[in-house]
Amino acid sequence: MALMTKRQMLEAEAEQRAARTTRHPMMSDTDINYILMNGAQIALSKMKRAEAYDDRLYYHAQISAYLEVSLSRGAAITDDTRDDLNRLYEEATHLYMEARRQHSKVEA
Repeated sequence: MALMTKRQMLEAEAEQRAARTTRHPMMSDTDINYILMNGAQIALSKMKRAEAYDDRLYYHAQISAYLEVSLSRGAAITDDTRDDLNRLYEEATHLYMEARRQHSKVEA
């Protein structure tokens, strides 16, 4: 690998930043993080209010879809967003499992 001057390194870093931010002219890197987090938080709040077992299952699936999307590489999704989504998913899973226990007791 060829040695680079400080100026060449700075220019290379600037080019990398420009390549990351020109992905879509109407969307910044942080927008996708807000969209994923807000969508998952809305689904979790709806899941907490849901009374039907099938509704809870639906919202749990929504949150898992947000988590799966966050695993995409190269989409400017931050590690903090992934960690937050993982925590939301864990909370949703506990709520879903509790609802499943209650649902199975009612059927028995």
